[in-house]
Amino acid sequence: MTSDQAMIYVVDDDAGSRQSVKALVRSMGLQAVACSSAEEFLTELDPDRPGCLVTDVRMPGMSGIELQERLVAERISLPVIIITAYAETPLTVKALKQGAVTVLEKPCRDYELYDSIRDALARDADKRSQLAKQQKFQKALNALTDAERAVLDLMLEGAANKLIARQLDVSVRTVENRRQKIFEKTDSRNLAELLRRCFRSSLDNS
Repeated sequence: MTSDQAMIYVVDDDAGSRQSVKALVRSMGLQAVACSSAEEFLTELDPDRPGCLVTDVRMPGMSGIELQERLVAERISLPVIIITAYAETPLTVKALKQGAVTVLEKPCRDYELYDSIRDALARDADKRSQLAKQQKFQKALNALTDAERAVLDLMLEGAANKLIARQLDVSVRTVENRRQKIFEKTDSRNLAELLRRCFRSSLDNS
């Protein structure tokens, strides 16, 4: 198995339900790991691998909602699909607030789960793509020289070129050259994009 192939984790203490979902996943041409508990799932999980989690709610030990909370707390962004025979409104609301893709009621129709898994994998791919872009941007920021970083810091404060030049005791032309280098190194098309990406980077690192 290669790490770039999506893995669908199926967590359910009911063997019949577990195997039924696993069979559906395999019919989609996807790989699946079936676990009888949340604790077993945590030992199988590879957070760097694309995929999603399909979990029951009521299980011995850690519940599906508690497992979802654990993933959120550990900043593991694996999409979660909740399947439960007890789809009470408060439970549904809590799961969705915590970022669940959907909550399906047992027994769910195959096409509902199929569509939910496809949706989850699309979300996961998008998140991983955005993360890769942000990591590339952060690497570019780290590669700026001290002089370029000084200009960037003042740009982030909204300072114009003339003010930056005065504060750094350099020429406006020098500031312009450093700005251009910053745009090139960070692959930013304009100031608005650069500022937005810097703001996003600061949030991710907070």
